Amino acid sequence: MRKVIYGINLSLDGCCDHTKFGGGKDILEYFTRLMDGVDLIVYGRKTYELMVPYWPDAAKNPNSTKEEREFAQAFDSIQKLVFSRTLTIADDRNTTITHANLGDEIRKLKQQPGGNISIGGVNLPLQLIELGLVDEFHYVIHPVIVGEGRGLLEAAGLKENLSLKLIESKVLESGCIALHYVKN
Repeated sequence: MRKVIYGINLSLDGCCDHTKFGGGKDILEYFTRLMDGVDLIVYGRKTYELMVPYWPDAAKNPNSTKEEREFAQAFDSIQKLVFSRTLTIADDRNTTITHANLGDEIRKLKQQPGGNISIGGVNLPLQLIELGLVDEFHYVIHPVIVGEGRGLLEAAGLKENLSLKLIESKVLESGCIALHYVKN
């Protein structure tokens, strides 16, 4: 069975608004490695529009850093599935837009042969967490307290606690801590 993996950057106080804190080459390297074994990325419209065309353009931009190009090339090469009620056309050659039921579609995809399924953003992953469909969590905690912004799980509607097991932690050069959890 394919695994659904969720990766996101967070501040120490749980803010997931990427505009509130910076990044570094080690963070891009971490997320590039996370893409190994992934053959499908699933987003909602908002996250898709943040990622595309930014990363496909970065893959071709000679001014991009080595780390940006490597992440961008990995990202650009992977198939994407976008759940949206409003989008009808994808801006990316590897993207399919769907209006299907999120839970039903992810359950089907998990049963199909293939690599891991990566999810990103906040709203779509939150729905999948509530449905019990996320298998792994990769949180990169930035050493900053922003004091404002959207919290990752502030709108969670979990019916019971979700118990996780830490299977890896790593301190990155930037001072960020990468945490890898799986469902118990």
